[in-house]
Amino acid sequence: NGGVHLEVADQGIGIKDDEKLRIFDKFYRVGSEDTRKTKGTGLGLYIVKQVLDNHQAQIKVKNNRPAGSIFEVTFNVHDN
Repeated sequence: NGGVHLEVADQGIGIKDDEKLRIFDKFYRVGSEDTRKTKGTGLGLYIVKQVLDNHQAQIKVKNNRPAGSIFEVTFNVHDN
């Protein structure tokens, strides 16, 4: 058994620790409507999580230093 590990990093504003568990929820958006500069539906990361779940893959988010976030995706590889 092995796996494939993928990381995607950005240099954005980052995600607060208390919001990291919620960012994969349907319609969830970080911040408030008053402070957001970008529009969106809150579906992007929800859809990513659903697709990865269907492929028995996992996704995690952690802080990127000095700024931003790192998304870690792990695909399990099964012997046939």
